[in-house]
Amino acid sequence: MALLLAVAGAGLQRFDQWIAQTVLPVTLAETSTEVLDRDGALLRVYPVGDGIWRMAPQLAQVDPDFIAMLIAYEDKRFQTHVGVDPLAMLRAVGQALWHGRTISGGSTLTMQLARLLEDGTTGAWAGKLRQIRLALALERRLSKQQILGLYLTHAPYGGNLEGIRAASYAWFGKAPNRLTPSQAAL
Repeated sequence: MALLLAVAGAGLQRFDQWIAQTVLPVTLAETSTEVLDRDGALLRVYPVGDGIWRMAPQLAQVDPDFIAMLIAYEDKRFQTHVGVDPLAMLRAVGQALWHGRTISGGSTLTMQLARLLEDGTTGAWAGKLRQIRLALALERRLSKQQILGLYLTHAPYGGNLEGIRAASYAWFGKAPNRLTPSQAAL
């Protein structure tokens, strides 16, 4: 029993070191240049070099109902997990085994952010393992608010739109703190 505990302890320590040694990718890509009037109203936005419209939001500039809907739909245990949600992964694996195909994913918002930051894919096991490692490292080094802010900046919203601010202005012509519940749900 003592040997088993020692082996388990060494394994956990090695896993902890593996996560601690993770090199984080650049967490904030270039954001669009914004031209404001003297009162701070948005006049014009320019895309970044690769043609992407990416406007960095402050969480205070995003409707709290939108954030609540996002978390409820994408990652209901966002506030309590450490970057990976074992229950969601078990559910996804169980559904895949039962139905013989992928029914739903088990990625957390942090894992999705890891994929977005790396510009990677989730199809292969190696990609999923890399996302898990990066998600665990992100959760160790950033607060939940920082992770949510980065996700709200990098998440794709169709075509060349990235982030809730760019999408809100492009789709609805208004700031994300002025979205109606229907618009936020969409």
